[in-house]
Amino acid sequence: MYQLQGSIRPGLLAPSRRLLLTTAAFALCHRSLAAETGPGIRVAAAADLRHALDEIAGRFTTERSQPVRVTYGSSGNLARQIAQGAPFELFLSADESFADRLVAEGHAEGPGFTYGVGRLALIARKDTPIRVEDGLQAIAIALAGNELSRFAIANPEHAPYGARAKEALQWALMWEPLQGRLVLAENVAQVVQYVSTGAATAGITALPLVKTGPARDALKYGLIPANMHAPLRQRLVLTKQATAAARAFYVFIASAEAQAILRAAGFEQP
Repeated sequence: MYQLQGSIRPGLLAPSRRLLLTTAAFALCHRSLAAETGPGIRVAAAADLRHALDEIAGRFTTERSQPVRVTYGSSGNLARQIAQGAPFELFLSADESFADRLVAEGHAEGPGFTYGVGRLALIARKDTPIRVEDGLQAIAIALAGNELSRFAIANPEHAPYGARAKEALQWALMWEPLQGRLVLAENVAQVVQYVSTGAATAGITALPLVKTGPARDALKYGLIPANMHAPLRQRLVLTKQATAAARAFYVFIASAEAQAILRAAGFEQP
């Protein structure tokens, strides 16, 4: 199992590909730091929200003239940063357990609300023969035909979608066969990067990241049945640092306008 975020085992990737991944990771980090330190409402959000929440924040800013600065990442890492004092005012988690834990520990106000239920998507580049619409059976076929060199998922230790991807692979009896080919990304957005650039042949990510946004032009996807894993109930909470502006954005996310954007992106009704 290979983890491309952080330390990379020498020789796993060609130098040009290692440089590409390092540059992409730096760019993501740079954007996150800019979002966290800039003016406006400070929001920590699961990476699967990148396109949908950008649209919601844009509409809020247009209507209220109040900027929103979003830092995207894995829910586990963001929750840890909030617990350690990071200056976020809202937290949108991909797994309600991380939000509930912050409330229990006194770092956030409860109970918040569940803004959607996430779905897993099996992805591959459109120019590959892998039939992602056939589900995880397509991965078994690709393995048998020696057509799969790397398979990317978010790190199950701190990314809810990674944990659910592992559950789905175990349900389909594919977890063990994929050992030696697994690439652990920092979050689901990075899974999309790896598959888009060819660093991984296929992977499992969040449906909203391939249903909307630029990835839909390069990637094809197939839904993974929800009964293969525990539900991805996604929760929003206000932190103890929330301002009046942050509370207004919290209410806006619960509005029919914002909820319609989330549904169109692929988040299911709670």
